[in-house]
Amino acid sequence: MSGPLHGVRIIDITSAMMGPSATQILGDLGAEIIKVEPPGGDSVRGTGPARHPGMSALFLGANRNKRSIVLDLKQAAGREVLLKLAEAADVLVYNVRPRAMARLRLTYADVAAVNPRIIYCGAYGYRQDGPYAAKSAYDDLIQGAVGLPSLYARHGGEPRYVPSAIVDRSMGLTIVYTVNAALFYRERSGRGQAVDVPMFETMTEILLSDHLYGKTFEPALGDMGYTRMLSPERRPFPTLDGHICVMPYVDKDWHKTFELIGREDLKTDPRFADVAQRTRNIVELYRLLAQGLLLRTTEEWVRTFDEADIPAMRLHTPESLLQDPHLNEIGFFGFAEHPSEGTLRTMAVPSRWSESPPDVRRLAPRLGEHSVEVLREAGYADSVITDLLQRGVTSEATETDHR
Repeated sequence: MSGPLHGVRIIDITSAMMGPSATQILGDLGAEIIKVEPPGGDSVRGTGPARHPGMSALFLGANRNKRSIVLDLKQAAGREVLLKLAEAADVLVYNVRPRAMARLRLTYADVAAVNPRIIYCGAYGYRQDGPYAAKSAYDDLIQGAVGLPSLYARHGGEPRYVPSAIVDRSMGLTIVYTVNAALFYRERSGRGQAVDVPMFETMTEILLSDHLYGKTFEPALGDMGYTRMLSPERRPFPTLDGHICVMPYVDKDWHKTFELIGREDLKTDPRFADVAQRTRNIVELYRLLAQGLLLRTTEEWVRTFDEADIPAMRLHTPESLLQDPHLNEIGFFGFAEHPSEGTLRTMAVPSRWSESPPDVRRLAPRLGEHSVEVLREAGYADSVITDLLQRGVTSEATETDHR
């Protein structure tokens, strides 16, 4: 059964993590993804462990359900091929600065001239009507720009980046819903459009949705910063033999938790009477909870909290997550045989659909693996393709690449 985006063709001119993670999801949802790479390939092809050059772990994890074609867009012939592909496409996604697209003469006006119905989606650092328009951007830079590392410093430590590509992954999801909304609009109106998804503004909205807090109001009703999230005691709690993550939230959860840790007296403590009071006194509340949790093992607490229907989970490491009983029961992790890279550990598409389920139809491609195939589909004669190969406008993967 086909995914919900079956029949949608997407030209993917993205690299690194933000854009490729988005187009991978769109591919999982059934869209046909044509990944356009420069002669040297996506930069992430060289990031992380690899069995063969250009096929790193990070690349393999963000580029399934795609075909790869090499195009040197700095050559006129490469640009012409790109525009030819765009004629039959529904979406074009890029993640370089718009000024670079302008230098390549691949602006929205250029692409819409050959396909006015196309959705032209740009994902890059900053909106183009402000003073940061020309600046480059990466995950770490945007984390810093929106103040994420400074939140760690409020606990008395040094500013630190989140040890995950949290911006790139959040942006990938934002690109996905933006593209889908634009496609829905086109279905109703018949019109394509340009849509921009800037990293700085998107992540500012995400961060300040939590931390604008008292300055939501004018005049302000307090400082910025969600008190509970910024509490130095908001952390996995030690147990007799490890750590547990527990999240009582509503009144009944806290009252039951007080019973379980042997502190029924706290049920009538005015400091913890309701969510407003608990938030004001969150540091002391979490300290008292931490003291009580030291009395049992992690497994004992997980079982106890589960029986009481209080949200709790054991603390995993990335390594132990591979052995999680729930994930293994649902078959989330698996193995697949890549035609050139051998056995790979895979993860399932997380969502479940009753009518049009997403699926993994192909694993990540070698650089230029589908160049000739895509050019033939676009109507190019073999003699023209041979000429493009000889001139370095395109290239193709060969069997000797990975011997």
